[in-house]
Amino acid sequence: MSETRPNSAPITYAQAGVDTEAGDKAVELMKDAVRATHGPAVVGGVGGFAGLVDVSALRGYRRPLLATSTDGVGTKVAVAQALDIHHTIGHDLVGMVVDDIVVVGARPLLMTDYIATGKVVPERVADIVRGIAEACAVVGTPLLGGETAEHPGLLAPDEYDVAGAATGVVEADAVLGAERVRPADVVVAMASSGLHSNGYSLVRRVLDVAGWGYEREVPELGRTLGEELLEPTRLYTPACLDLIEDDGVELHALSHVTGGGLAANLARVLPQGVVADVERASWVVPPVFELVRGLGQVPWHDLEGTLNLGVGMVAVVAADSADATVAAVRARGIDAWVLGRVTDDDGAHAPGGDVVRGTKGVDGGAVRLHGSYRTA
Repeated sequence: MSETRPNSAPITYAQAGVDTEAGDKAVELMKDAVRATHGPAVVGGVGGFAGLVDVSALRGYRRPLLATSTDGVGTKVAVAQALDIHHTIGHDLVGMVVDDIVVVGARPLLMTDYIATGKVVPERVADIVRGIAEACAVVGTPLLGGETAEHPGLLAPDEYDVAGAATGVVEADAVLGAERVRPADVVVAMASSGLHSNGYSLVRRVLDVAGWGYEREVPELGRTLGEELLEPTRLYTPACLDLIEDDGVELHALSHVTGGGLAANLARVLPQGVVADVERASWVVPPVFELVRGLGQVPWHDLEGTLNLGVGMVAVVAADSADATVAAVRARGIDAWVLGRVTDDDGAHAPGGDVVRGTKGVDGGAVRLHGSYRTA
């Protein structure tokens, strides 16, 4: 039998810090944006216990493989919270999740999201979800549902974190990756839109030590520091699907340049026995990266192992497909260029080159970085 305190007032869920009415209001504010991502394959509406999608089209596959990915946005959310701007962070989430799906050659089928916050502010939650929905529309992926959880006492009232998961499908004999890569293949870079969503702990630390606020106007960036830091992650799925479906492109592998930088992520999609020779001077590093390096006196080696330095996605293609690949990506409004070539790995280290291999638990090929970076 439970004990009660004499003359104590009743304790409600709201007094414990959870406002269910605010949660319901948030759903009302966001549901039109979520519905806008739903095509004819989505069954049911918003608010069910689970999202449903009709996958009858998979009957046409010989051996369909489901691809799945989950991720968050990292400490970039701290910048959004500090500036009270929340409608862009959803683009970062979709980029981190859906662009990992397409790397294996899969077409995304659906996405879900999860938001944990200290206090549900309906307008803020709706802004976050609207951003996710807008990005899902860009990559042609229905946002089937999600969850907003209020965690008073665990998170401060203005704090939140966001995560998502996606599922895609690919024909078994069409999976992209190391098994397809051969010596003489060409590595094509796709430009990033900025910092994307990795390395923000380093960036924020550098700015904190330097005493730079987010409202500071930075001439070399052409805008405020906060605006630069909140630039959404570029979405590569449409361009990558174009390459997958282009009969004029023999695509062997894709690599999403996220945590760990260019070399570490490219090495993940190379087979043993080959090395991708990458020329650092083949592109100009965008100003924001040089700003971080200069302010924090961050060594180039540390910078390139943390940030994307201007390359957000990489395609490994047959040599005679390089020009067509560059043209197809540029047709999508994304700058692209030849980054390097794949050769047999003779184990030798070229003078001035740095070799990266065995990253992310993958015992595959290697990436050899040559030369010095060019800055604006």
